[in-house]
Amino acid sequence: MKRLSIDEAVWLIENAPLHELGRMAYARKKELHPDAITTFIVDRNINYTNVCWVDCKFCAFYRHAKEEDAYVLSFEEIGKKIEELLEIGGTQILFQGGVHPKLKIEWYEDLVEYISKKYPSITIHGFSAVEIDYIARISKITIAEVLSRLKAKGLYSIPGAGAEILSDRVRDIIAPRKCDTAIWLDVHRQAHKLDIKSTATMMFGTVETTREIVEHWDHIRNLQDETGGFRAFILWSFQGLNTKLMQEYPQIQKQSSNRYLRLLAVSRLFLDNFKNIQSSWVTQGSYVGQLALKFGANDLGSTMMEENVVKAAGASYRMSQDEMIALIRDIGEIPAKRNTNYDILERF
Repeated sequence: MKRLSIDEAVWLIENAPLHELGRMAYARKKELHPDAITTFIVDRNINYTNVCWVDCKFCAFYRHAKEEDAYVLSFEEIGKKIEELLEIGGTQILFQGGVHPKLKIEWYEDLVEYISKKYPSITIHGFSAVEIDYIARISKITIAEVLSRLKAKGLYSIPGAGAEILSDRVRDIIAPRKCDTAIWLDVHRQAHKLDIKSTATMMFGTVETTREIVEHWDHIRNLQDETGGFRAFILWSFQGLNTKLMQEYPQIQKQSSNRYLRLLAVSRLFLDNFKNIQSSWVTQGSYVGQLALKFGANDLGSTMMEENVVKAAGASYRMSQDEMIALIRDIGEIPAKRNTNYDILERF
């Protein structure tokens, strides 16, 4: 199959009929997943701190250390959240926080060790490239050393958070203190070299162009060619409520379902070396999330026992395991619970 070029992908996004994009993306999905299984995971987002010095304009979650509602969770508080997850059959924690200006590698090592020893059945999928880059800088060690030390304590994989749009022009506007495109990619490259798999993400709908969206995909497709270390791609739309970015750029429009489905479909066609693409029902709602399964997604992501970051910016969709199973069955596919590795744990 001929690989899509950047120009071809831009043309498809901007010109192709939506139903035709859906047909093409669904056909590609069926080639990769002919058994008609759609997966999901039972996990919990744990935001260990909301203290952050990066001040991203698109974020409504972060606080500065001296603000009244700033927090760092104790290990015991984190443990209680994990115990609640275990009670509903959860297998993974998605673990991330603000970029705390004072927490060094030793604190993170102690935290990961505490979780992995006390809750050995829980997979730790944690710490964005932005967090890892900062831990390295404040601890005066390399990115590779941060990753290897955390892996030794029990870190299993890292999420794609912090990518937003991998364009330094866009990053300089929406998150000027965040690591640049090259560093984000290098953190994932270093992780993959240590056999720490990761996911790749994208937040669209701020100030980026269609070409910059496709160039983002090109970056991660090239790295996947190099390392094979990405398990999945996840695409979601900017949620603007309570954010500085909407105050500074009031012309930013809420992204339509049409735009989301177009981008999702073309990402399935362009990212030909990614087996798994998640539906973002957290930002799109359950029914567009279901429709995404007809536009290339093969995974509904997490049941999201807890989610605070997107919620702070105005999106508060929720879905239980039973609702996920019903939505998947409704389009004639087979629901299955998976783990972080995308291994099937149970079919329904």
